[in-house]
Amino acid sequence: MASGSDVKVEFDPKNMPFRRLGPSGLRVPVFSLGGWLTLGGSVIGDPVKDIMKAAFDNGINMFDTAEAYAKGRSEVEMGRVIKELGLRRTDLIITTKLFWGLRAGPNDGGLSRKHIIEGTKECLERLGLDYVDVIFAHRPDASVPMEEIVRAFNWVIEKGWAFYWATSEWSAYDIEEAQHIATKLGLHGPIAEQCQHNMFHRERPEKEYRPLYKKYQLGTTVFSALASGLLTGKYNAGIPEGTRFSTHSNFFKGTVDSLQKEEGLTKIRKVNELSVLAEQELGCTITHLALAWIAKNPNTSTVILGASKPEQVLDNLKALDVIPKLTPEIMDKIEAILENQPAAPPTFGRPALDINGRL
Repeated sequence: MASGSDVKVEFDPKNMPFRRLGPSGLRVPVFSLGGWLTLGGSVIGDPVKDIMKAAFDNGINMFDTAEAYAKGRSEVEMGRVIKELGLRRTDLIITTKLFWGLRAGPNDGGLSRKHIIEGTKECLERLGLDYVDVIFAHRPDASVPMEEIVRAFNWVIEKGWAFYWATSEWSAYDIEEAQHIATKLGLHGPIAEQCQHNMFHRERPEKEYRPLYKKYQLGTTVFSALASGLLTGKYNAGIPEGTRFSTHSNFFKGTVDSLQKEEGLTKIRKVNELSVLAEQELGCTITHLALAWIAKNPNTSTVILGASKPEQVLDNLKALDVIPKLTPEIMDKIEAILENQPAAPPTFGRPALDINGRL
C-alpha cells in the first residue's frame, strides 16, 4: 500500500465505465478482478502481479478475494502485489469475504460476532491493509441470530476496518431480514449481493431478488458470468487440458458429468448458436457477448472477471465494446436461443399499467 511519494503507478480509468455499488455512493468499475481458484491458488508469484497490473492499467481498480480462497493465500498474494506495484490505497476498491475460516475450531467459521470480528482482523493481516472497502458475508448462517450478524458487521464498519458490508449467495428472505433489522436499529444494511449470474443461471438474480432491487436498490457483484468457462465455447468438444474443468476436476465433477446428459448437451447446443450470433451480428466472440449481456443488466454493479494470465483480462475487456451493440432486437434474439427467461410475477388478469407512468 502506497501513499504520497511512494506511489509508483497512477490510476487511469481509461474507458472503463463506473457504477454505484447498490444504494451506496461507492463507484465501482463495470468489470473487476477476482481471485477465486486463480490468484494464490493455481497462479502464484510474479504471474499474479502481471495479471493485477494488466487489470489496473486498463481501468480495473476493484479486486475481490476471500478468506477461503486458496486458504488465505489469495489475500496474501493480492496484498503483496498491491504493495510491490506501489498502488495508492485510495485508488483501490478491495473486497473480501468471511464464512469458512481457515481452521476447524467451532468458532473459526460462520457468522458469529466472534468470527466476524476475529476473521476480519485476520483478513486485514493477510492483505497487509488497514481496511477493506467492502466485507462480504460469504454465505448465510442459520445458526446465528440475524441481529447478531447485522450488529457485528456494523461494529466492523464503526471500527474503520470496512466501509460497507454485503452478502454472497444469500436468499432474498435472509437479505430482507437483515435489511429489516438494520432499519429497525438504525444500522447499516447490506449494500450488495455477490451472486452467480449468467445466461444459464438466472432464476435467483433475475426473479428472486427482483423486489430487492426496487425496494433497497441492491446491486450485484456477479461471479461466474461465463458459467465457469462453459460460455466461452471451450468445452463444446470435451474438456481440454489446462482449462478450469481440467485443473479443478474434483470441484467441477458434477458440472462435467452433466455435460454428457440431455441438459448439458442442450447448453452446448445453445452455446454454439450464441457463438454464431456473436460472430455474425456483433463481430465478437461468445465470451464477449456473455460478459456484455451480464454487464447490460441495470442491477449489475460489477462483473468479476477471473484470469490465469494477463491476456485473458485484456480479451475479456473487449466486452465493453459489445455492450452498446446489445439492442432490444439483439436481446430478443438471445432470449429466443436461451429460452430460460424467468417468468414475471403473475397479474391474475389485471390489465397492464401505462409504460410511461410509475410501474
